[in-house]
Amino acid sequence: MAGYQGWFRTPSDGTKRGWVHWSTEQTRIAPETISFDLWPDTSEYGKEELAPADGFTFANGSRAYLYSAANPKTVLRHFQWMRDYGIDGAWLERFVVDLPGNPHPDPSLDTVMKNVMNAAGETGRVWTISYDIAGTPGDKIYATITRDWQRLVDSGVAGSPRYLHNHGRPVVAIWGFYYNSDTNKMTPEIAGRLIDYFKAPGKYGAFMVGGGSWDWRRASDPGWQAVYKRFDAYIPWNTGNFTQTPDGNYHAVTDYWYDDRVAALTNGVMWIPEIYPGFSWSNIAKVRHWTDLQVTYSRNGGNFYWEQWAKLTKLAAQTVYIGMFDEVDEGTAIYKVTSNPPTQAHFVTYDGYPSDWYLRLTREGVRMMRAERPLSDAIPISR
Repeated sequence: MAGYQGWFRTPSDGTKRGWVHWSTEQTRIAPETISFDLWPDTSEYGKEELAPADGFTFANGSRAYLYSAANPKTVLRHFQWMRDYGIDGAWLERFVVDLPGNPHPDPSLDTVMKNVMNAAGETGRVWTISYDIAGTPGDKIYATITRDWQRLVDSGVAGSPRYLHNHGRPVVAIWGFYYNSDTNKMTPEIAGRLIDYFKAPGKYGAFMVGGGSWDWRRASDPGWQAVYKRFDAYIPWNTGNFTQTPDGNYHAVTDYWYDDRVAALTNGVMWIPEIYPGFSWSNIAKVRHWTDLQVTYSRNGGNFYWEQWAKLTKLAAQTVYIGMFDEVDEGTAIYKVTSNPPTQAHFVTYDGYPSDWYLRLTREGVRMMRAERPLSDAIPISR
């Protein structure tokens, strides 16, 4: 399954949110305000799905357009791609800071959720809620999540036909279990309350998936160690964990995966490794003046991504979290992206590979994990 942000909006989508996640300014989009690094390939989108990005043109002079996930046709299109390229479904990101009970709730989150629910139904995919506590005050985390979950259960969302269940329980993921983060407001105490809530018998019980530190086994705090042992499943967030070899190529760090799996299974926790195709946040780093951060590393034609699929196959992994399907802000998207973006600003591309190259690699990686094709350390398809 792939993480699905679904957080992109445009001025014409009816949400009154403006250029959310395309620009740092809701009312305009310009080279100095853009907050994403990969320009999506919109050649297959209908006119009713697109909004003109004024001032942005391609090399041939044609206007450039962007989409909104508030449009049901667009979300359906994305789920059709998931179906066509062998992705079973999506973890829909639902940011806690944007939910009711916080200063600026965003009603369009429910619009996107409805789009996802309908698209999953039409394409035979599964989906599940994936809460993210980023930016949420500590005293709001527990109440906001549990109140929202109760509403989703009571309204029938969590019981809808394509909502993911495991052992009869609806699956809910929560991101934010980072033991060594100064900015993340999760604590072992809050985590314990959330686990107690979701593990309690009754209609609101769920199969709870935690997401957080990739190096969770190193946590010295016994409170955090107790938390990591209580999840039903755990996803160590590996994005940004990389090494560079003398030849200049980047590689995701995966040497800890085997011990992670053993430790998780010993604790009775399902291990869900997270893989990603690359990373870049050069535009948002420029706008926010992040001058001391590594902002881009090469995907190396897909080899960065494929190496992770090969490692998963050797470990006989049963499932995987693909991070992410549509995350162009941080350059981790696998969906269709153009290698010929507008010329008015700097964008990262797929280096001349087809726009569906990473979807194709995903399809072959899934087949390899399922023993439907031989193990291959090298990319087994050509562009």
